[in-house]
Amino acid sequence: MLERVYETILKRKRLPSSDSYVASLFKAGQDTILKKVTEEAGEMILASKGQKREEIIHEAADLLFHLLVTLGYHDISPREIHHELARRFGQSGLIEKASRKG
Repeated sequence: MLERVYETILKRKRLPSSDSYVASLFKAGQDTILKKVTEEAGEMILASKGQKREEIIHEAADLLFHLLVTLGYHDISPREIHHELARRFGQSGLIEKASRKG
């Protein structure tokens, strides 16, 4: 499903229409997109603290959607994120993080 949503996001980027929320985000630019990610992350935090399952699911979907828009802005596919997660899988997070410090 994430890949399908991402493909739709890219389509809205390539062929914007005046009634498209995604096209309006791309037109407004990266700062507006990132403000939405920040807003949705905050709402996710509040939902998590409130411990209401349906709210957490709703806000997680909103956050994932806006992360996909951010990836689309940079033409980074969810598949690339999948590969990065696969690369990290099975190794200590502390070791992986230390390896990035160079």
